[in-house]
Amino acid sequence: MKLLLTLLLTILTLSVNASKTPVSGTVINQQNVAQYVDYLDKPMVDLLSKGLLTVTVAESIDIQPNARFLELTEKHNGTATIDPKTSQIINYQDGLPFPEEPTEDDPLAGLKLAWNMRYAYGGDTSLVDPFIWDYINMNTGKVERTLSFVGKILRYKHRLSMQPMPNLPKNPVNIFNGIYLQAKEPFDIKNTQLLVHRLEDDSARERTWLYLSVQRRVRRLPAGQTTDAFLGSDIMIEDFLGYNGRINDMRWRYLGTQQLLAPFYKHNPTVKDIESEHSGDYKFGTFHGQGSCFPNVPWQLRKLYVLEARPTATDHPLSKRVFYIDAQTHIPIAGRHYDRNNKIWRMGISAFSHPDEHLEQNKGTGVAIPSLISMIDVAANHCTTLKMKTKINDSTVKQKDFTVQSLRSRGK
Repeated sequence: MKLLLTLLLTILTLSVNASKTPVSGTVINQQNVAQYVDYLDKPMVDLLSKGLLTVTVAESIDIQPNARFLELTEKHNGTATIDPKTSQIINYQDGLPFPEEPTEDDPLAGLKLAWNMRYAYGGDTSLVDPFIWDYINMNTGKVERTLSFVGKILRYKHRLSMQPMPNLPKNPVNIFNGIYLQAKEPFDIKNTQLLVHRLEDDSARERTWLYLSVQRRVRRLPAGQTTDAFLGSDIMIEDFLGYNGRINDMRWRYLGTQQLLAPFYKHNPTVKDIESEHSGDYKFGTFHGQGSCFPNVPWQLRKLYVLEARPTATDHPLSKRVFYIDAQTHIPIAGRHYDRNNKIWRMGISAFSHPDEHLEQNKGTGVAIPSLISMIDVAANHCTTLKMKTKINDSTVKQKDFTVQSLRSRGK
């Protein structure tokens, strides 16, 4: 009887501890993670339980989206719909297409969240320079390779802040946005470039080109190569911006809404007293945990939508992705990628700064600023970390940068 009472008391204690709410200043680690499992997804609980990292909790911050974006969302509320047969969005104007709360009894809730993720406002342009990628052995912490890029994003349509608005001229193929990367270092890949055109029409295949500096020629990438490891990293081209594929290429399912810890933070006060590499007066911040693979920033409780995406293609390397989408900004702050045996393969973790606590240029944009990103290969104990100096609505980003002709001229 005494043993039974002891077991019951233990179970009751664990149950009470599991529901403990994390408060500012709490450090979650291997010893106390069991008390906070309700506020962390299972892969994160597993990593914390193994002592691979710690999480420091901070007060939640409000990141109000761009005021013009909110105005257009209200103006066009109820205009956009989805064709359930094709998954295509119909009659989208501007703003967030589906601002209502998702419900599990809505069979289109997953698709609506996916389209919200696509059209969430991240600025009319963005410039990431420098953009540092480190390939790291998690077992030893050794940085195996460091790459330096310039990264640019240009929104061709649904622009809110920079003239011309709402759309750029001379866009005959109806591009929604463009992504551009140019390698600066090391020497063996210098001037290697990637260009992606995401088309407004999701039924049309995106257009992707790669300029290989060693071959000095531009190559059009077939769809299947967007799921290959990009330049030997742990990242696919399809992973860019959280998800850089067609909505139509996945089956989307809304899994629920949760209050979970997520790495949103204030960049300037966080990094001012720590050692960090410099880019002028800018400090990137650091990574910590095993192999220095995890963004070393405070985490806070956020309302997150959990969204599952299963590839329609049978030869896709993933069986599914699980996205954690911030309910206020509609950006994916984390991704869990499962292999074809349905086992966790990779974890993406993105740390976003409040725009008013970042570069002066980003103040007032209403855009959460991507600053430190990790892609962790759980199976191989390897990671790729990204350090970013991001400028939103940067006027130096030009439409001419996003052409095949520009790839050739820059590669010379």
